[in-house]
Amino acid sequence: MEGGLLQRLDAAARNLVPLSLALIAVIVGAMPMYMPGYGAIAPNLALIAVVYWAIYRPDLFPAVIAFAVGLVQDAVMGTPLGMNALVLLCAHAVIVSQRRFFQGKSFAVVWWAFSMVAIGAAIFGWALVAAIFAALPSPAPALFGTLLTVALHPFFTWIFARTHHAVLGEPPNVSR
Repeated sequence: MEGGLLQRLDAAARNLVPLSLALIAVIVGAMPMYMPGYGAIAPNLALIAVVYWAIYRPDLFPAVIAFAVGLVQDAVMGTPLGMNALVLLCAHAVIVSQRRFFQGKSFAVVWWAFSMVAIGAAIFGWALVAAIFAALPSPAPALFGTLLTVALHPFFTWIFARTHHAVLGEPPNVSR
């Protein structure tokens, strides 16, 4: 009986790895870098996490988790509540709907697809800010933030993949 409980606790803890890594990405992305203007161009590390887990473990990272991570990101970053949640929810929906595309593709193709999602997310986020504040903000910070996000994608994907393999085993078939 006790062994069964420990196995269930172990499985539950392992299943929380995607959420935990996404929340860590939010915290790391919100850390001050003590550079003038960095906050406006900070990379969206949560987007990298959402895309990775939506491709490889959507069973452990459903849309509600992407939304929750976005709410935490909004609270930590001081953005209007629900803005990043909506952006991450939409990115999750796009990736999940295209999961079969990623099956058997090289990292370069996945990185290219991520860059397209990152550009779309940045445009959508910029449009939301414009709508919320009824003003057209400069697109430059969104552009630089997107470039940083795309540039950091390989590093964070490597961390997620290593953790995924070590804790959860081989990724399941992408076509599921």
